[in-house]
Amino acid sequence: MEERISLLTLLCLAVTLLSGVGAIDVNIAKDVYEVARGDNIVLPCIFKPKTTPKLVIISWSVEAPQANAQEMLILTYYSSGAITDIKSAYEGRVSLDVDIAQGKADLKLSSVSLADNKVFECRVQIPGDDEGKTADTARLVVLVAPSTPICKIQGKAEYGQNINLTCVSEEGSPPPTYKWQSRDVKNLPRIPDRRTTDKGGILSLFNISKDTSGYYVCTSENKIRSATCNITLSVMPPSMNIGSTAGIIGGVVAALIILVIVIYCCCCRKKKKEEEYAMGVHEEEYRDKEMARNSESRRADGQEDTQGYDDSSMKNPTVRSERYEERSERDYDHRRDYDDRRSDYNDRRSDYDDRRSDYDDRRSDYDDRRSDYDDRRDRYSDRNERYDDRYDEPYDDRERAPASKPRRRDYDD
Repeated sequence: MEERISLLTLLCLAVTLLSGVGAIDVNIAKDVYEVARGDNIVLPCIFKPKTTPKLVIISWSVEAPQANAQEMLILTYYSSGAITDIKSAYEGRVSLDVDIAQGKADLKLSSVSLADNKVFECRVQIPGDDEGKTADTARLVVLVAPSTPICKIQGKAEYGQNINLTCVSEEGSPPPTYKWQSRDVKNLPRIPDRRTTDKGGILSLFNISKDTSGYYVCTSENKIRSATCNITLSVMPPSMNIGSTAGIIGGVVAALIILVIVIYCCCCRKKKKEEEYAMGVHEEEYRDKEMARNSESRRADGQEDTQGYDDSSMKNPTVRSERYEERSERDYDHRRDYDDRRSDYNDRRSDYDDRRSDYDDRRSDYDDRRSDYDDRRDRYSDRNERYDDRYDEPYDDRERAPASKPRRRDYDD
């Protein structure tokens, strides 16, 4: 019984081995290949056909950038005629090292960039030999050193506040890891608070105080190298906030400017009132004088009326109404005379201002003429000095004047 079981097992193994011998097998040596950005790399692909094939089709492709999308083809090789069809996106950067007899189909990729950080697939198609492993994949990891990280403060650095210190490198492959270190204001290392959390480049600080101030250094690191950035944190009381202090100073300056404007307006208004008061005083004096004149004229008229006053005539209503109308007309005429005199006063005042301006002009002309007169007087003085110098010479040196002719009267004699 045991011998029968062993025979059946051997038969199953033989069938399995025989079935595997007649199938194609495609392999890539490693699952992951690493290369620095800008370098060149060769992805090896080896295939073993069942028999010597007459036609072999070899293709390389990469995974699609989006899920549920077709793979992006890099190139296709046809053994019949040894034709290689390379896609335009990879022309000048890829080539195929192929040997059908040895089962070799290596992909050469130059000037590797971060866009090549994908999964590559090698596929071999042979007509009549489609059983077995027809394709294999490998991931290409492009190594990029982390760029200098950027450190920032999120929140207000005031007593009792919660803030975050962030650290991010824009580049890095594989993705870098971040680590924060802290030093006090004396640049001495210190143990972080138990409530502080450091995760993914974000350092969270809770209920900060004056002791939280200091220097904070972030290190961004991957398998190539590392880079650092630092922040100086100064925690201040809310009253010492620079923004609020600047706002207070700005408010005080604005209040002072408004106060100066108000004082200036008040002074201008006061001066205007004084001028109006002075003009009013002059008008009142003029009005008082005019009223005095009118009262004197009215008294004079009243005396004349008194002289012609007749008690018997005043008892007549008709006479009284006529006298009332005469007085009303006389008062109206006085008021009109007052208005006319007031307008005459204004005209005389304007004429006075015009004459005063004319006087100033004439005075300036007089000053100009006086300066011209002084110039002429100086020139005249110079000529007198020259004349005195000429006639101060000795008399003997001068030519004698000829004798005067006898007068006509002598000849007549």
